[in-house]
This record gives sequence, structure tokens and C-alpha cells, in this order.
Amino acid sequence: MVCALGAAVCFGTATVLQAIAARSAAATGPGGDVALLWRALRQWRYLAGLALDGLGFVLQILALRSVPIYAVGAALAASLAVTAVVAARLLKVRLSRVEWAAVAVVCAGLALLGLAAGAEGDEEGPAWLKWAMLGAAAGVLLLGAVAGRLPERGRALTLGLGAGLGFGVVEVSVRLIDGFSAGELFPNPATYALLLGGGAAFLLLTSALQRGSVTTATAGLVLGETVAPALIGVVWLGDRTRPGLGWLAIAGFAVAVAGALALSRFGEAPVEAEESAVMPS
Repeated sequence: MVCALGAAVCFGTATVLQAIAARSAAATGPGGDVALLWRALRQWRYLAGLALDGLGFVLQILALRSVPIYAVGAALAASLAVTAVVAARLLKVRLSRVEWAAVAVVCAGLALLGLAAGAEGDEEGPAWLKWAMLGAAAGVLLLGAVAGRLPERGRALTLGLGAGLGFGVVEVSVRLIDGFSAGELFPNPATYALLLGGGAAFLLLTSALQRGSVTTATAGLVLGETVAPALIGVVWLGDRTRPGLGWLAIAGFAVAVAGALALSRFGEAPVEAEESAVMPS
């Protein structure tokens, strides 16, 4: 669970650092996406954010190999609470009482999950599950193509949900990979499901944040990356809670996800930043 919480801290902090760097890059001169990205890459905040994303991904994999998927998914959704707190500090974003309460709710839900979660399941799952994950990853790309034709609000929600499902494919696929040697990775459909699902998720999430409401897209993301993977972990991979604490795990999961949904506007670092917080590096 420590690794899952560490991943949430890394992802949440990286979001804010990259937002500061991106705005500073935009303020230093005009240009298209490539020019802005190049200027952002020359700033230590952006590079630090990328490093934190990489560390967070490693911690996520370690967490998925040791604790149930439902606990990891809820912890990753809690990265929104980290983003909110760090944004309040670095970007001078003013959080409402409701948002501070949502941060507390997320922490309370994670505490309940930490008390109730057992060890990761030791079941390999049915043989078809690996192929199902690969099919689901391809389905995420198809969903993205369909979502592009929808009205704005429906498009943002569908793209966000698709991105969440893609990240969910990654969570489940990590558990379906038995080892990391070449002989174990290449023949395993879960390896390709992980790569395709992760790539599709990033593509859809980027599109959702550019073409619709951040809040709506992030709400879909949180639901997609938590609910379905948690059910797969419980039904087919043997994820369980500590004896007699199933009700506590369900309550903690629901509370943590509800708190994250209340903070969904922080799916992309908020724009209410003071000029002093966005100085070129």
C-alpha cells in the first residue's frame, strides 16, 4: 500500500510541476505544440515532473504485484487530492471548504482500505482473460474514434471513461504477467495489452482534456480506472480483504472514489495561478 500511495504522490505532484513549466513556456514566446514542448523540456520543473511520472509508474507496478487491484486503483485516484494540495501551495489555487473536505474524505477512504485490504490474490485467472485484456485495449482505441463524433459534454465523458478503461487494462495486465524475462514477456498477450492499453489511455486522456470539460473527463477517468479493474481482481484474480473486513474495504473504496470525483477539476492542474507562481526557469 505504501508503493500505491507513493505513486499517487508522484503523479499528483508531477501534474502541478508540468503545468507550471507549460505555462512558463507559453509565456516566453509564441509557437505551436512542438515549440512549446521544446521550451517546456528545457525547464527543470517539467523534467522533474517526467521523472516523478516514471517513478510513479514503477511504484504502481510494485504495488500491483503486492496488494489488491481495488486498493491500488483507489490510491491512484487519490492523486487528484495530491494535485489539489500541491496546487494550493505552488499555484496559489484557493480550495473551497468542500474541496478541503473532499481531500479529507479521500484520506479517510484510503485509511479504511489500508486497514481492510489483504494481500494480492494468488490466482492466475482464466486463460482467456489475457486475450480479453488485449481485446479491451483495442476496444479503447475504437471507443476513442466513436467519441470524437459526440457532442462536447458526451465526448469529454466518453474519452475520459475510455482513458480510465485503458489504464484499468494496464492494472490488470500487470497482474497477468508472470515474469519479466524476454521468454515470458513476448509470448504473453497481456504484455501487448499493457502497451496498447497504456498508449491508448494517454491518447484519449490528452484528447479529452483538450476538447472538453476537464472535470467531466476526469470523472470518467476515475470511474473507468477503478471500478472494472477492482471487480476483475476480486472475481478472477483472487483479491480478498482481511477476514471479516470486506464491508470496510467496500466502504473505503466507495469513500475514496467519491472524494476523488469531488476533486475531478484537478485532473488537469487548474488555471487559477498567480503570475508569481509561473516565472520562467
